[in-house]
Order: sequence, then C-alpha cells, then structure tokens
Amino acid sequence: MSFTVNEMLNIKGRTCLITGACGKVGQALSFALSEMGCNLVLLDHPKTNLKELKNKISKKYKNEIILIPCDLESSREIDEVKLSIEKNFNSLDILINNAAFVGSSNLKGWATSLENQSLDTWRRAIEVNLTASFQLIQCTKNLLEKSSHASIINIGSIYGIYGPDLSIYENTNMNNPAAYSVSKAGLLQLTRWMSTVLAPKIRVNSVSPGGIFRNQPEEFIKRYIQKTPLKRMGSESDVVGAVVYLSTDLSSWVTGQNIIVDGGWGVW
Repeated sequence: MSFTVNEMLNIKGRTCLITGACGKVGQALSFALSEMGCNLVLLDHPKTNLKELKNKISKKYKNEIILIPCDLESSREIDEVKLSIEKNFNSLDILINNAAFVGSSNLKGWATSLENQSLDTWRRAIEVNLTASFQLIQCTKNLLEKSSHASIINIGSIYGIYGPDLSIYENTNMNNPAAYSVSKAGLLQLTRWMSTVLAPKIRVNSVSPGGIFRNQPEEFIKRYIQKTPLKRMGSESDVVGAVVYLSTDLSSWVTGQNIIVDGGWGVW
C-alpha cells in the first residue's frame, strides 16, 4: 500500500509526551507538534512554569494539552506519569525524552575542571539524563503499544559520541561535564537496546544535536563555528526538523538509529 507524503506527515490527533517541555528545545518541539495537530502531555520540574507554556500554545492552537509537574530525580513521581496520561488519553503515540541537565545547568561541581566535578552532581545527571528515560519507557510501554504508530525519540548529544575539545572553552566560564557526555552516550545505547526489545510495535530512535546558540561568549562561538563545516551554531528549529521526521510515518521503517544534527562537526 502506498501513501502520499502528506499522508505520511499527518500526525493530527496523536498524543505526544515531551519531557523537559519548558526548556528552549522542549518549547520548540511543543509548538511544532501542536502545529501538526498533536495532543500534548507536557512534563517538567514542578518549579518550571508549565501553565505559562500551555497558555502560549493555546493562544495559537486548539489541541488538547495536559501538564505533569514531575521531578525526574524521583522514581515515585515518574511511576505516576502513566496514571496521569491514562486519565486523559487511551494511548500514547510519541514519547520524546528531552529533559536533561545540560552544560549550562547551574549545578555545583558541574561545568568545571575534572578535579572539581562533583560525584553527587554526577549521580544526579545520570539519574535525570539516563535513568529517568529508562523508567519513563518502562512505565509508558503499555500505552505506546496501544498505538499503531508508536515512536520513542531520545534527545542525545554529539558529546555522547565524540570526546570534547576543551580548547574551545578557554578563557570562558564554560566547560564540558563528564557526566553529561557519559549520560548521553548511555542514552544512545539505550536507544539501540530498546529498538530491538520493543520491536515491532514501538520504534526507538535518537537525535544528537551539536552546539545550539545560547548567547555564549563570543570567543567560544568563533571557535565553535571555525570547527563546523556549515559555519554556524545550531538552533532549536534544527532539532525540530529531525524530531518531526521521527515522529511521523515518513520514518516508519526507521528504528535503532541516531540522527546527528551538528552542522558537520563530526565529519572533519
């Protein structure tokens, strides 16, 4: 049976859970999938402003949106996510594991020299960036299996693939935390592992962005661009394009894959 491109792109009425929804990438994904007609389950830390995000989306789109404040360092709170979804939807079509501590997160002993990186922060990063994704897949598996288009998308990073070039951080207050890279590398292997275990009912893929522009110091930006063939840093829309592809039936025969979105950083 053949389908048109428009038919394969059509995900109107499907339900998508996005973690880290209030972050810049999470917000971009929330608006993009709303534009495509998805109903949303938006999850983020209780201290974030999920209601404000919902109000902004609802001014533009008429999709159904539910909010789940959840601390991803709490396994008890993660276990309750499935119940919150079931109160509103019969199934789940798309799970986007986007939440993470990132290089700019304000954590003690995080973006600093190796000697000063904290074991407590290491453990927290592994918990949020990796373990929470595993547990969310566990607890939503049955809901995803009810869908005929189930897709899990894990947001990785090029630093889960490549070692850091610390020279680009010189004379800035930035650094590349080991726990960030290790947790993202683990997430990529979790993607591959889940893709075979959950097949054929659920597809599992990942997207690994390179550096996204965040008003970083000018020296850092210059060095980063110099190492990137496409001569710019990334944007949220670059990530959105890859995630939308993996959310739709355009990628219905794609699983266990990692799409690197880095402007060619890793090609040199």
